[in-house]
Amino acid sequence: MKTIQELRATFPRPGRVDWLGLRPARRVTPVRVSEVEAHPLVGLLGDHGKTAPARLTALSGELEAAPRPSNPAIPGGPGRRQVTLIQAEHLPVIAALAGLEAVTPELLRRNIVVSGVALLALKDARFRIGEVVLEGTGECHPCSRMEENLGEGGYNAVRGHGGLTARVIVGGVIREGDAVTPLSPESEPQG
Repeated sequence: MKTIQELRATFPRPGRVDWLGLRPARRVTPVRVSEVEAHPLVGLLGDHGKTAPARLTALSGELEAAPRPSNPAIPGGPGRRQVTLIQAEHLPVIAALAGLEAVTPELLRRNIVVSGVALLALKDARFRIGEVVLEGTGECHPCSRMEENLGEGGYNAVRGHGGLTARVIVGGVIREGDAVTPLSPESEPQG
């Protein structure tokens, strides 16, 4: 018989990235993209105007000529909410609860829509999407914007279905169609 920890680490198959979106600025509708670069210090480059931080050159120790500053004051900057994910299978549930025909990822303002894997099972765990390693940091609770986007009761329609927040452990590129694979504790990169 498996222990609870073994059960929590067992998945029937990998998931898949169905949709990627970036919000160019605060309160702007997310824009669908086919790929996005994830950076451990800032999250998804281009989301809320985030850019890669300046780098020290290996030999001189000087900052590169044209630094690309990040803005740590932006919610979700260097912390627990760098990336937001939502389960594709929950979109019809949210639509039904909100009394709508359909709900699109843009309305829910998440960065990544995944299917085929139980997203909330990745809370407090590390997982790989393409070449990127993320760590699930908590549930992504709805905000008051859900009332604006989905109508009256939209906030409650999303409760329990809002997805997951994550931080970037290993950066790289995430593309639509990439596999979403939970990492076992022994295979996790140290970050």
